[in-house]
Amino acid sequence: MPAHSTKHLDPRAPLVLDTRDLPRGAGSMRTIQRVVPAPAELGLALIGVPEGADLTLDLRLESVSEGVLVSGTISGEVTGECARCLADIGEPLTVNIQELFAYADSATDETTDEHEVGRLQDDMIDLEPTLRDAVVLELPVNPLCREDCPGLCPDCGVRWDDLPEGHTHEQIDPRWAKLSKLTGSSGPDEPAEPAP
Repeated sequence: MPAHSTKHLDPRAPLVLDTRDLPRGAGSMRTIQRVVPAPAELGLALIGVPEGADLTLDLRLESVSEGVLVSGTISGEVTGECARCLADIGEPLTVNIQELFAYADSATDETTDEHEVGRLQDDMIDLEPTLRDAVVLELPVNPLCREDCPGLCPDCGVRWDDLPEGHTHEQIDPRWAKLSKLTGSSGPDEPAEPAP
């Protein structure tokens, strides 16, 4: 039998589910609907759920022979910034979860590795690791404000969406600067010299 790390779970913690009122007979079921605050660091570098933001849990707990099957949806609001133009992003996110939490000393101890399935601890379920996995897998690594976001002007760093149509920066290669003086054209910061 594998040795399990036993972390004491607080039944009052928002993402701890108490199953003591769920009969162990296969087929028993109960539903949970609640709004909980999001834990810290729920997301990726550019996008995630802000700490303390509302997460709506709509879950079904079912007794099965090996433990409790938790399934349903978790929804909330993600915020971040566009990977191309750095504009703020805010949009709804709903993730589906389905996870088995095994009873202590069930047959899963013999048939699975320690971290393959969740475990009930004193008839309680810690939903936070499952929530983290589901949310992080759903988030884009490079979020965009829209699919065709043009990004930033590489010369001035202003969002292309905020610049006038036809916006350009005249740049003269320093190797050709003397030649431009002969033709009377000038760079952006130097006056044109009169032709001899």
